[in-house]
Amino acid sequence: MSGLFITFEGIDGCGKSTQRDLLAEELERRGLDVLVTREPGGTAIGEDIRRILVSDASVHIAPTTELLLYVAARAQHVAELIKPALDADRIVVSDRYTDSTVAFQGYGRGLDLEMIAVLNKLATADLKPDLTVVFDLDPATARGRLGSRPIGGLLGAFDEQHSDFHKRMRQGYLKMARSEPSRIHVVDASGAIEETYSKVLALVLPMLEEVRRAKSEVRSQEEVRSSESEVRSQESEARKPSNP
Repeated sequence: MSGLFITFEGIDGCGKSTQRDLLAEELERRGLDVLVTREPGGTAIGEDIRRILVSDASVHIAPTTELLLYVAARAQHVAELIKPALDADRIVVSDRYTDSTVAFQGYGRGLDLEMIAVLNKLATADLKPDLTVVFDLDPATARGRLGSRPIGGLLGAFDEQHSDFHKRMRQGYLKMARSEPSRIHVVDASGAIEETYSKVLALVLPMLEEVRRAKSEVRSQEEVRSSESEVRSQESEARKPSNP
């Protein structure tokens, strides 16, 4: 598998969707092949599941039911969209992935983290992002940014009743970042959009350069092997006895 897999994470209202779109525009401007997607969603099945999860019908959903819906959407997302795109050497930028489930259902809902890890591995065939950016923001500030945005269900539950839930999610993200510092990078999202975006580029652009150099080295090695093979073939032909 080649390509590059980048995921954006954080509590609702942190601005990750805006940053995802800005990054995708920049990458496309540079002539790169980019797939922009989201979870839950991305596929027809995933979008149907998303409609359930953001509807008012999901407010009293059982935590395990909610978890399994997210995992089902992810399994389809990886199989139908993400893995084929990476195999085609594309850059995938996703708004949420496995870390969201750990934060939402694990730290937020209090479900067993080991169980979530097993389900995530099953859904993704252990496909992990090359880079995960967590946009860190105080829940109170995020709530103010959301304002009256019309989202139902638990995903939109940003009142006082659920304030502790979002605080636990935030702490979960920060804990994950400490446990996987090479993959998960925390960006302070409290500033202006442009300020946050500059921090995103500072993380992504060096990685793109590393990928470019790696691909260049692979091409060079392939060219050397091809040249050596051609030389050996010519030498073999030269050693063959000529017909009398």
